[in-house]
Amino acid sequence: MTTSYRGYRIIGAELSPYSIKVRSYFRYKGLPHEWLLRSAATEAEFQRHAKLPLVPLVVCPDGSAMQDSTPLIERLEERHPEPPIQPADATLAFLSALIEEYADEWGNKPMFHYRWTYEPDQDSAARRIAEGMMSASPDVDADALAAAAGTIKTRMVPRLAFVGSSPATLDVIEASFHRQLTILERHLERRPYLFGARPTLGDLGLYAQLYQCASDPTPGAIMRAQAPRTVAWVTRMLDPRAEGELEPWSALAPTLLPLLRDEVGAVFLPWSAANARAVAAGEKTFSVALGGKPFSQETQRYHAKSLAALRARYAAVADRGALDGILRDAGCLSWLQ
Repeated sequence: MTTSYRGYRIIGAELSPYSIKVRSYFRYKGLPHEWLLRSAATEAEFQRHAKLPLVPLVVCPDGSAMQDSTPLIERLEERHPEPPIQPADATLAFLSALIEEYADEWGNKPMFHYRWTYEPDQDSAARRIAEGMMSASPDVDADALAAAAGTIKTRMVPRLAFVGSSPATLDVIEASFHRQLTILERHLERRPYLFGARPTLGDLGLYAQLYQCASDPTPGAIMRAQAPRTVAWVTRMLDPRAEGELEPWSALAPTLLPLLRDEVGAVFLPWSAANARAVAAGEKTFSVALGGKPFSQETQRYHAKSLAALRARYAAVADRGALDGILRDAGCLSWLQ
């Protein structure tokens, strides 16, 4: 497929949190782009540019291509710095990046767990994925769509193990989801975005996972019943706009510190560090106690690299005096040093 379009082209999927994350970034920045579903119609272009079999893929106006949502956004931020997606304050910028990392690496677990554990969610997701893949085919009938959805469901459900979802870890994952919603609901009572009146990298990462949850029957019903402000924020993040300035940590701390303490410090970083130790030891599985309950899964090499990058980001903060105090209060500091 060839095109004369001179803006960016995002090949993604509506059910991919990382695709939605990148799309919202483009919308916030006002960058000219086309949003294209990965389907039969775009597969040739995707295969021509992709180094990984994953969406999103961003094809740049110069013909180069990028994948992996976080480094992709960081590269685009260097090219298009206004409006900024990160706070100018180095302490807030790191906290925003920390929340984004938590969302990408741990927040994906509740999303994937709910989507492929419960039958109504399995059927809904499989059908929507099939519809997206076959959208460019005018002759698709109901039987073909049902067959494709069945194939997708059969392929995806066994992948629950990949994110550590199992009957033994169900309570840990679902408790994390409910806890996150409770914290966000209180925090978003006084502000439109996580750090104040404009979105940050942390918003992009966290919203993208919860957008997927909101679209699925089981977690979506939980969110609508228990977290209406969070649902409103998720909707706002589909096309985010600066509505004012960011807030200082002193204003954010009463309701944002619980997210850092009870989720990032108590759940995500212990899990991430245990995975990294297991990868370094050459182990294929690992187990860690989270909230007093065992959590076991296969080791993930990418997550180990991601933790190393997060620690390097922390080390690069020139003045960590205020940051270290916050991270210590949140139980995060020892995991990052």
